[in-house]
Amino acid sequence: MPTAIHLIHGDCLEKMKNMPAGETNLVVTSPPYNLGINYNTYQDTSDRSAFITWCLEWATEVKRVMSEDASFFLNVGAAPSNPLLPHQLLLALTDTGKTPLFTLQNTFHWVKSISVQTRTGETVSAGHFKPINSKRYVNDCHEYVFHLTKSGTVPLDRRGAGVPYVYKSNIARWGHTEGKDKRCRGNTWFIPYDTIMSRSKDRPHPATFPVGLVEQCIRIHGQGEATNLLDPFNGIGTSAVAAYRSGISSYTGFDIDEDYLAVTHERLRAEEEEETELF
Repeated sequence: MPTAIHLIHGDCLEKMKNMPAGETNLVVTSPPYNLGINYNTYQDTSDRSAFITWCLEWATEVKRVMSEDASFFLNVGAAPSNPLLPHQLLLALTDTGKTPLFTLQNTFHWVKSISVQTRTGETVSAGHFKPINSKRYVNDCHEYVFHLTKSGTVPLDRRGAGVPYVYKSNIARWGHTEGKDKRCRGNTWFIPYDTIMSRSKDRPHPATFPVGLVEQCIRIHGQGEATNLLDPFNGIGTSAVAAYRSGISSYTGFDIDEDYLAVTHERLRAEEEEETELF
């Protein structure tokens, strides 16, 4: 059964009020970061306290529409000169000094680019990053993905987003494998951006995440086709594409920018056309 896609033009804070309570079991989003990013419509330059207050407002609506076993994956980045933003937002959402909106259940590190040394001594670099020309800061190659839930006890499909064992003998040696060649990936996710030929054509949005990041959240949440995914900040529809490719039940995305929603429709049409060509 194809994914039911709902793309809605408007402010997510207002539009989410029309959604029923407790029926969304997965939220994946990356809000404007308050770092001066040049979006088409939204002005990403608000005062820090005002930004946190605004995030608490839309996050309160997110919590209302979430089911008790729902997961909320919040992707937040930071500028090297402004590194505390993700942590300040997280503390506001989980503040134990008052009734918290959410419990932090897991912290994932989305690694965009990495260099590793092989056993033969060769250094291999993979992924993409935006170079920083600075004598103070190193290149920023990762962002946070905070896994927030209502209770902190939501079961996950750890193997759903897992990786095969390097040494296959471990499959039989360790009882917890249950004979399956798949182990928990852990909290570091190396997911590079898709290579693009033209930013204006292939990524006409200043702050996107890869489709693979949302697909990873869908897999590890583990509700399969029964997943109802929400992205309050649809952007150019990365979450929508991930929902379509994953074959989940439904996707709802909001955006105040009509041009971004038009791009989303184009991307979904391209997905449908590619699928038709394959069959």
